[in-house]
Amino acid sequence: MEMKNHIKTALFILGLLTAMAGRAQTDPHFSQYYAYPMWLNPALTGVMDGDYRITAIYRNQWGNIANAFSTPGISADFVTAKNVNLGVNIMNQRTNSGGYNYLTAYGSMSYTGVRFGDHQVAMGMSLGFINRRFDPSKFTLGDQWSPTTGAGGLGSSNEVLNKTAAFGFDAGAGILYYDAGAGKKANLFLGFSAFHLTQPQDPFISGNDIGRMPIRYTAHGGVKLNVSEGVSFTPNLLYMRQGSAEEKMVGASSQLRVNETTDFIVGLNYRIQDAVSPYIGVYHKNLVIGASYDVNSSQLAKVAGNANSFEISLTFIGAFRPNMEAMPPIPPRF
Repeated sequence: MEMKNHIKTALFILGLLTAMAGRAQTDPHFSQYYAYPMWLNPALTGVMDGDYRITAIYRNQWGNIANAFSTPGISADFVTAKNVNLGVNIMNQRTNSGGYNYLTAYGSMSYTGVRFGDHQVAMGMSLGFINRRFDPSKFTLGDQWSPTTGAGGLGSSNEVLNKTAAFGFDAGAGILYYDAGAGKKANLFLGFSAFHLTQPQDPFISGNDIGRMPIRYTAHGGVKLNVSEGVSFTPNLLYMRQGSAEEKMVGASSQLRVNETTDFIVGLNYRIQDAVSPYIGVYHKNLVIGASYDVNSSQLAKVAGNANSFEISLTFIGAFRPNMEAMPPIPPRF
């Protein structure tokens, strides 16, 4: 059993390094991407029917492969009376039980004063830092494997590592259009963002040549169809590209009113050539709780078996002004 786990871990690390070198590094992604808005697009800062929003998300990815990826994130944003919204977003991805950490922290700002009747345009930017570090003691390097038995963890490694941490300034920008008209049959929303505009240095994947993180471009959109009072249906799509790596996702969600204070949300996303992700959520008063489960359909599932992922999100929208009801924002959370 131990040997089988070593083989799985080795295959995973080999695949990860190959992906990094051949397809460029890809940022963490979330199936519930609208539930973590400022990571998707800084123009979404403050786009809500409320005065402030607090969001938390947690993703456990490929847990069958030596605790491969664990990604928690938290964000908070609020609106002002000057059409300027402010927010903060912190995320940390950890793999191999803390062997590698990818920490990001951004402050974001958006301007939402461009309006044409019900049609609104928001423009946003984010500034922050990226910190990447790894712990060599968490990995079994080449000279720690037995050439005869294949067993790992044989003594300490003689490898000399010049650097185990990197820190860099980062910036992003985005734009968003959405139809905020109430009582319409359809509300369209479209967005585009670009992160890593400063292309921070990434010394871990380029050997002696100091590399730079490629810009992550994201296009996203959809339309909220108000089928009847208390029932809506929202098809949505996402395209993300970073270096030579890309992600394509299509899906839809439906929100059903149970009573005056509670809605039930159900949906499905398909990450093309990767995974199917069903989603379920409950919207009660100002609080939304959502959960999704990615069923992996890529080549990784054939190598590692159960390579699925789980994700849970929590969103609270509140009001500084008394007696103000916080309604589901446009764009939707899913």
